[in-house]
Amino acid sequence: MGNGSKQKMTSNQKILLQRLRTFIHQEFDYQRQRLLQQWSLPLAQRVQKGYAIEGLEIKQLKPNGILILTCQTNDSRFREGDFLVLHRGNQQGLEAIQCVMEYDGITTLEVTITDGNPYFLKEFPNGWIADESLLDLSGMFLEALDRVGDTLRGREFILPLLNGELSPSIDYAKYERAWEATNAADLNESQCEAVAQSYATDLVHLIQGPPGTGKTFVLAHLVRMLVEDGHRVLITGLTHRAINNALNKIYRLDSELPVCKIGQDNAAKDLLPPNHENFASTDFAESSSGYAIGATPFATQTQRLANIEFDVVIFDEASQITLPLAIMGMLAGNRYIFIGDDRQLPPVISAGTSQLGRASIFAYLNERGYETMLDLTYRLNDVLVQWPSKNFYDGKLQPTPDAGPRRLQLDGTDPKWAFALDPRHSMVFLDVGHRNNTIRSQKEADIIVELVQSLLRANVSPTEIGVIVPYRAQGRAIRKLLSQVLPSREMLSELVVDTVERMQGQEREVVLLSMTTSNPAFAGRLAEFYFQPERLNVSITRPRTKLIVVGSSHVLNAQPDSLESEAWIEMYGDLLAHCTTFDISEGVDY
Repeated sequence: MGNGSKQKMTSNQKILLQRLRTFIHQEFDYQRQRLLQQWSLPLAQRVQKGYAIEGLEIKQLKPNGILILTCQTNDSRFREGDFLVLHRGNQQGLEAIQCVMEYDGITTLEVTITDGNPYFLKEFPNGWIADESLLDLSGMFLEALDRVGDTLRGREFILPLLNGELSPSIDYAKYERAWEATNAADLNESQCEAVAQSYATDLVHLIQGPPGTGKTFVLAHLVRMLVEDGHRVLITGLTHRAINNALNKIYRLDSELPVCKIGQDNAAKDLLPPNHENFASTDFAESSSGYAIGATPFATQTQRLANIEFDVVIFDEASQITLPLAIMGMLAGNRYIFIGDDRQLPPVISAGTSQLGRASIFAYLNERGYETMLDLTYRLNDVLVQWPSKNFYDGKLQPTPDAGPRRLQLDGTDPKWAFALDPRHSMVFLDVGHRNNTIRSQKEADIIVELVQSLLRANVSPTEIGVIVPYRAQGRAIRKLLSQVLPSREMLSELVVDTVERMQGQEREVVLLSMTTSNPAFAGRLAEFYFQPERLNVSITRPRTKLIVVGSSHVLNAQPDSLESEAWIEMYGDLLAHCTTFDISEGVDY
């Protein structure tokens, strides 16, 4: 939809756009200043804090831009997907190489080069340093905000919707047709309702998907119906992982459906449908039939998807998408489906930004009367579901008849940890009782590694074990120990050890949660992060049958600055009280 003057922006719409522009400027200015301040620290201090890796050696530069490096020690906070700058003492010098971390093998790293002169890598194979970097996308965000104010689509659909000046209507004939089709496909009642409402809306619908309720399954059925009706559908999200998961679910539902992804090949690992660099190279460029394309919102502003029109835009993991990013994707179509859960992790935003900047598109539009909540979890058993259902979903979230009675299956048990792994206890708190730990606890790391070994000896697959940590430093400590005791790199890669941000959307049979912190003063200063209810909700809803929390109850003595954070600490304490608790501060003797 092009430029025009059919409808002018209202004063409220102009105010909204100005507030969003201010947010973009503040957010990226904050990130740049933080990075420059971090770079100004002495190298030894950056390495000690986990902000840098020193002594990197170039081992191989592959033709596809993959660079393999090695180092003696790596205690950094970096992980796959992080933006880094390789340099020899000056992060902004001529030899600086911008890259993305692809694999972290502790002493072996793989990165993809995004900018810089590879000549320096060949000329100087030793003495490289890796620092955190920043991909400044503020220009793309600001351009999208300009477009939403300059186009009819922005003025007639997007801005009125965001400001509550426009509401959707439902075509009830389409609603009935979709309900009958999904009911015949054995979707549960809330899933049928979600698909039918989304299929029949003329503007927007929200699908709230609590943990394990099959939101991606619902997305796949909705996409199939829309494509079969001849609609052009864009499936987008914050991460390539979310987009890939959605496309794979669609492919498994119907491998004959015309579906592909647009983007770089290195972001299409494990993708089942085909991946293309841009729209022109697909089979859809001359098609008059329906199809579905997965791509990030940024692709709609580049040569990959620029000026390609869609009938429906579906946002997955919409509770992590900011308003400016949502607007970028919404500019590609006139109907919008947002799938997410505002009781799980919100967008990752720097400190000090406005409430509008912190809000996700899902939270911003939720509770306006055009949302459906999926209420049956296929993941959590009847014990694991009770506490999150009560505290986050008004008691409405229930397990399916198959999931409810499920319990952990073990082939033998290590006598030392039999009490903790006992399938009769689905939620366990091991109170280690340590004091004064901040971002790393060796004691917890040792216990968690022993529990992992016990689970593996009981024939629990490494792919069914997840370890969640609050800080990257604790995750690295656990992975380092596991690398010493596990028989292969493959087993280590199958066993996920990561922060809760990386675990959202995933599930495991067993989840071990390391609390790590036991210094109340430290926890009080980080209360908005550490005790955040959404973070807690995601952490405890990853397992199907067993949750083991390893930590120190001393952290509950934290004294935060706000009443809200005090309530969060009480909630955390209530969770631990809901678990079967074993005090192992004096050792393991059960």
